[in-house]
Amino acid sequence: MDFNEIWSIAKEELKTTVPATFNMWIEPLKAVSFDGNILNLITPHALAPQLIKSQHDAKMLKALKNACNKNISYTVIYDEDFAKRYQKEKRKELANLKKITEKSEEEKLLDNLAQMQSSANLNLKYKFSNFVVGENSRFAHAAAMTVAQNPAKKYNPLFIYGASGLGKTHLMQAIGHYIIFNKPKLKVKYIKTEEYFNELIKNLQTGGNDKTNRMDKFRQKYRNVDVLLIDDIQFLESKTFTMEEIFHTFDSLHNNNKQIVITSDRLPKDIPTLPDRLRTRFEMGLMVDITPPDFETRVAILKNLAEMAGVNAEFEVFEYIAKNFVNNVRELEGAFNKVSAYADIEKIDLTLDFAKKVLKCDDIKKQITIADTAKAVGEYYGVSISDFLSSARNQRVSSARQVAVYVAREITQKSFEAIADYFQKKHTTMLYSYDKVKNEIKTNKELENSINEIRKMIIK
Repeated sequence: MDFNEIWSIAKEELKTTVPATFNMWIEPLKAVSFDGNILNLITPHALAPQLIKSQHDAKMLKALKNACNKNISYTVIYDEDFAKRYQKEKRKELANLKKITEKSEEEKLLDNLAQMQSSANLNLKYKFSNFVVGENSRFAHAAAMTVAQNPAKKYNPLFIYGASGLGKTHLMQAIGHYIIFNKPKLKVKYIKTEEYFNELIKNLQTGGNDKTNRMDKFRQKYRNVDVLLIDDIQFLESKTFTMEEIFHTFDSLHNNNKQIVITSDRLPKDIPTLPDRLRTRFEMGLMVDITPPDFETRVAILKNLAEMAGVNAEFEVFEYIAKNFVNNVRELEGAFNKVSAYADIEKIDLTLDFAKKVLKCDDIKKQITIADTAKAVGEYYGVSISDFLSSARNQRVSSARQVAVYVAREITQKSFEAIADYFQKKHTTMLYSYDKVKNEIKTNKELENSINEIRKMIIK
């Protein structure tokens, strides 16, 4: 069978399995090659690759298997030349028929929303509906929802900051999706600062006599919007000309009562070389932080990931991953995707024993000694090992030693007797130190963040 025959048979099945969106997304696909295991398709719609993979992947694979009596995979790639030919053929077809087939209201809405989301540069998976709210993100989520419901009315700009992988981009893009769906007349644009910088440099470096015209178009692209979402603003550091462009774009939007949302891995005052006029503008709205999720929130995030992926897993699997991957959501998602992929490949249930076998967290921890943890804590707090082992009782050494005991117990799982032997202290003192830190991190976010940073230093 050649690739056209395979795709033709598969399409007939897909007409019945995805009838609501078949004409919009499946019908325009064109088969271009088949290497015996992968059918390569091209599409005239830029959003189609992402949408088909997220909504129709299983049905696509089943139809292809039925078409050629074996398991094969597929790729969907947006082809700009094909898109132009497709649109030209459609216009010709409509002219010949002298009538336009009316789309259903649902298809119209889907088409319009998809085009707006694509134009806004948004990722379909980042919405409020699948953002798991915990104590670490409750305030940031509430602020983001307020901005989405009332753009430019409150909190303008909204500045969301926190370490990488905690959900800043998710919340930012959720604002964009909400506005597009509920306030479709408003124009939304999302951009990473690095991409903004690269686009700016490209326009500046390209030769020709139309440089002024190109720069005007570039500026209007980001100033002629109702909502501008700027991700990873810390990338501005030391980029003087880009700072100048961002400054004028910010003023243009803010003076015209347009909403601005910014994310960063740190506060404006902590971004070196950021000029005061930009820093004060970033600080003039509302600044909210997102911290690493607590254990309960991490478990909830994993359950949500499993539900979205249609993966059945023992609850103990979520607890195991949540206990061992504590730094950020991206790390959690990576661990879950790994164990679920292995389970799928081996066609077995996702159990606790299987998760342990794949992730090997316990083996990794066994390789880490009490001395390793003490060294990391000492480096973090500027305390030497000799200070830990001494009888010094000043507040700085004592507090750092207590953290070292807590981290040693959590990561190495060594007995309190073994930890006491290392620190040359009494067993009861080690137990007291551990319990003190364990209770304090429940209310002390700064201490919790410090311990998470130390974990990163130890478990790389």
